[in-house]
Amino acid sequence: MVIVETTDDVILFKKTYETQDSIVIPILSDINKHPIDNTLSLVYIQMLDGQEFIVPYNHSETLSGHNISLISDTTTYTYDKKLLGQVVAVGKCIDVNLLHYMKTNQPLSIEHLDTNAHNFFNMMYYKKENINVIIPVLKHLEYCRKLSDLLRATIETSSDSDTMTYNNDVLDNLSYIEQNGITTTEGMVYSQYNIYTSTGRPSNRYGGINFAALNKSDGSREKFISRYKNGVLVEMDYDGYHLRLIADRVGYEFPQGSVHQHMAKLYGVDYNEAKSLSFQYLYGYIPDEIKLNNEYFSKVSDYIDKLWIEYKSKEFILSDIYNKKIFRKNLTDMSANKLFNYTIQLMETENNMKALSRLIPTIENTKYQSDLVLYNYDAFLFDFNMEDGLDYLHEVKGILEQDGKFPLKVSWGLNYHEMKDITEKFV
Repeated sequence: MVIVETTDDVILFKKTYETQDSIVIPILSDINKHPIDNTLSLVYIQMLDGQEFIVPYNHSETLSGHNISLISDTTTYTYDKKLLGQVVAVGKCIDVNLLHYMKTNQPLSIEHLDTNAHNFFNMMYYKKENINVIIPVLKHLEYCRKLSDLLRATIETSSDSDTMTYNNDVLDNLSYIEQNGITTTEGMVYSQYNIYTSTGRPSNRYGGINFAALNKSDGSREKFISRYKNGVLVEMDYDGYHLRLIADRVGYEFPQGSVHQHMAKLYGVDYNEAKSLSFQYLYGYIPDEIKLNNEYFSKVSDYIDKLWIEYKSKEFILSDIYNKKIFRKNLTDMSANKLFNYTIQLMETENNMKALSRLIPTIENTKYQSDLVLYNYDAFLFDFNMEDGLDYLHEVKGILEQDGKFPLKVSWGLNYHEMKDITEKFV
């Protein structure tokens, strides 16, 4: 093992690192801070031939100061690609946790890898910042070796090919949003997305805030504000999103206007009752009468039956957009409706990621100052700088609506609680 401290160490490291693939494990200075609000203590690198290096950045036992690039044409494997990319730039990077999740529908378990020294320091000095800077390097090495062994076992039994769309699109999109942060009346906060859920729909919580379940009525959203003096928050959320996603999949075309108003006419009820009935049928039981008299739900019923037959006859089914393999062995206690609900949530996630993969490069490589700061199921929150003008919002809305297939409602406000509907400005 080499701690890269001298010029000769740097030369040896670069020669080795730039010629073969490696496992890279970053050690943050403070385990209680978000990666964006953190610094690196050191980086452990194990080449696939077994050679080991520690690149120090900020640790009490080492010299540092070398400006060492970790960008190369080789492949980097790591436990958490989002985290690694937020603290240091690398080249091609594969998230090994994602490899494991794609096979098992479960994330890797690493909690048991902490050494006794890590547990002692974190318990005794839990109020002290940057505790990893004083935990001995050899204890970090012990932890990193155990984690590397776990990652190697997954790398050797997994295929990259089935995961690269998620690895390159989904994780990068979510990392981009996290890095932008959200301004509050108490300062900047950061979200942290977790895609390793049973359905693949990301959860999003950090620092005691569940960003995926912010209450709309109790005032808890009021503290979220714009970072710009002339800014407002703008939310765009899809109208009848799940109904439209399934319509696109089964080949049903809704007319212009509100999905729920269209259904209200078919049911012969008012808007609110139609909305309630549609969700009841979509997520639960579709009565025979509805199947016979409602073309949309007739097609939905056929799709559910087809999906269930496929699930029972094959080892896996494929997601509709990114062709993610969903292995039957990993889905327990399934029924036709439960599998359909699972599929809806996955379809929602993948469609959002497809839209974000178009949106982010567009808004990132332009003159615009506004920021995408939160994504949540069927909605996107932007910190909008008024200097960008309505042109920015028109462009964003057009991309997210995907040629008009998924219409958006738009609202804005000085804080996230007091939002006013401005959809009519875009008609």
